[in-house]
Amino acid sequence: MNNQVYSERPWLGFPTSKSLGSFGDANCMEQLLVRCANAIENNDATLAQQILWVLNNIAPPDGDSNQRLTCGFLRAIIARAAKSGTCKLLTAMANVHTNLAMNNHKFSIIELASFVDLTPWHRFGYTAANAAIIEAVEGYSVVHIVDISLTHCIQIPTLIDAIATRFEAVPLVKLTVAGHTEDFPPMLDLSYEELGSKLVSFSRSRNVVMEFSVIPSSASNGFSSLIEELRMQHRGENGEALVINSHMMLHYIPDETLPVVQNTSSPQISIETCSSNSFLRSMFLEALRSLDPTIVILVDEDADFTSNNLVHRLRSAYNYLWIPFDSVDTFLPQGSKQRQWYEADICWKIENVIAHEGPQRVERLEPKSKWVQRMRNASFRGISFSEEAITEVKSMLDEHAAGWGLKREEEDVVLTWKGHNVVFATAWLPI
Repeated sequence: MNNQVYSERPWLGFPTSKSLGSFGDANCMEQLLVRCANAIENNDATLAQQILWVLNNIAPPDGDSNQRLTCGFLRAIIARAAKSGTCKLLTAMANVHTNLAMNNHKFSIIELASFVDLTPWHRFGYTAANAAIIEAVEGYSVVHIVDISLTHCIQIPTLIDAIATRFEAVPLVKLTVAGHTEDFPPMLDLSYEELGSKLVSFSRSRNVVMEFSVIPSSASNGFSSLIEELRMQHRGENGEALVINSHMMLHYIPDETLPVVQNTSSPQISIETCSSNSFLRSMFLEALRSLDPTIVILVDEDADFTSNNLVHRLRSAYNYLWIPFDSVDTFLPQGSKQRQWYEADICWKIENVIAHEGPQRVERLEPKSKWVQRMRNASFRGISFSEEAITEVKSMLDEHAAGWGLKREEEDVVLTWKGHNVVFATAWLPI
């Protein structure tokens, strides 16, 4: 089936291809996506096909940032429609767009480190977190870092450098990694054991002794195996700084919009040490509090993808994910492999948010305000980032395009793009 299936003619009431220019602004494309999503949810195949024809003509995959963004949502909507079996035509369109789909790249560790350095999206959280961690662990002879990170410990070498250079008496570093049992982009092409060996060697080169361990853990059950292992490790441990470093991973824990399903083969966090709140995100934070950590760092994307209403979720995602498409023009040339990898990862997120439901919809971002309330409810109090930390973050941002910015919101710091919130970084102490 070729593109003629859905581009050979317009439908009554829609423009011809020669007059589609007026449909090319972001607001109009968003409205078309919303109308299309509504049509699919209402099983109105005729209207859905009409709108999809227009979107297919105004949102090429190699267009400007708004067109590429819209193309990503178009693919996701088609995938959703094909799953629902709305009509054979949409299934044919799904097959065409599958051929155009971008595969998620598996990075080498060197590729991933270079990839992350291209933009402040992750570096912002790394820089703020490392500065806060260094201040919190000063004076401890043993520092136990629990890394719950989307980017496979890429933050750790910089932290090891800081430990090696800032402390006269260099502490023993224990690094415990929550090994993903699910595949979320960006994906790595080596095992955690190999990664650990590289980190231990790097630390040795900086005269820092590191003990590395990985605990296979799943966000779907609130990292229960990680929590249980940490409980066993920290019985009777005195004089050891416990650092919980969470970077863009906690939103993969199911939230209240996805009821917890008990599974005997995948144990949940023990409710004995938690309050009566049975939701996994809150349970996880309460379990962290029971470990009495020295400091908890929580970094994540500042958006809300939790709604069970498709249109609400689409609007929220569209009005957040324009940012990576808009900003990529400042650091990656069109047609480059790195740009293809970057946008493929964003499109994976879009498809998960739009095309999937239930446990398969894992991209459930919550805004900073919601996480702040969760942390307070779990008996943590926020602490401010020091002026030295703020200076380091600003210095890092100076290496990137002028559109990136920093703003403070109470104790927290927020990365912005053209004034819009992107990523937040927060630091917490147990009460």
